[in-house]
Amino acid sequence: MRRRPLLRCSEGGFGLLRPDLKRSRPSPMSLVDTVKNTFVPIHREGYPFIAAFGAATLFLGYFSSILFWIGLILTAWCVYFFRDPERVTPVDDRLVVSPADGIVSAVGPAVPPRELGLGNVEMTRISVFMNVFSCHVNRAPVRGRIAKIEHRPGKFLNAELDKASTENERNGLVIESPNGTVAAVQIAGLVARRIVCWAEAGGSIAIGERFGLIRFGSRVDVFLPLTATPRVAVGQTAVGGETVLAEFGGVAGTPLVRIS
Repeated sequence: MRRRPLLRCSEGGFGLLRPDLKRSRPSPMSLVDTVKNTFVPIHREGYPFIAAFGAATLFLGYFSSILFWIGLILTAWCVYFFRDPERVTPVDDRLVVSPADGIVSAVGPAVPPRELGLGNVEMTRISVFMNVFSCHVNRAPVRGRIAKIEHRPGKFLNAELDKASTENERNGLVIESPNGTVAAVQIAGLVARRIVCWAEAGGSIAIGERFGLIRFGSRVDVFLPLTATPRVAVGQTAVGGETVLAEFGGVAGTPLVRIS
């Protein structure tokens, strides 16, 4: 009886690949792209602070290795704080997206700050609290024309407190959207001492577009017409420019939630 010759993996059997399906080699740039995509861009507003933290670290390291490592950790935190990642924003005039990363701390009716000129009628307020580890770049909750920008000096109470909306230093944007007037108010917190806003009154802004940031730990309030239906609940984590806070024209009420 004649034996059949054994096949090597390269010659046949289950290890054989079709001639027209050659194994592709990774592109020389694939590793570079992977490394590049791993690191989140840093906003230019953070460069002076990162440089200051780095210089202080080197200075302290001259006297003590322990202080050097503490300074290095703080410098790394500063870099992380000023990160500015890209976000995938839904482009839909019916939707209101979160203006910041953080925890939804309030959902309900409230009178907007007086300086915004929106009257004494209650609107739907949704608050997003940012701690010192949140991304602090702020984004427009809706698209429209910026009708007004108003800065108001004030206190630096804990931004989680409800009275922080009226007593803390703040900066408000009034946006004329396709569904009515919407306001986004940047509120300084206990640690935050600086509100940055590079948007300009009279210009237009797109939903999810960056308009400012707050240093270091704060809150953003969004005031909406009562026709908007909230889509988040207190305690929920929000992602700036992505999480849908509310919807115009929605028929369902505020969703019920559970902690799991």
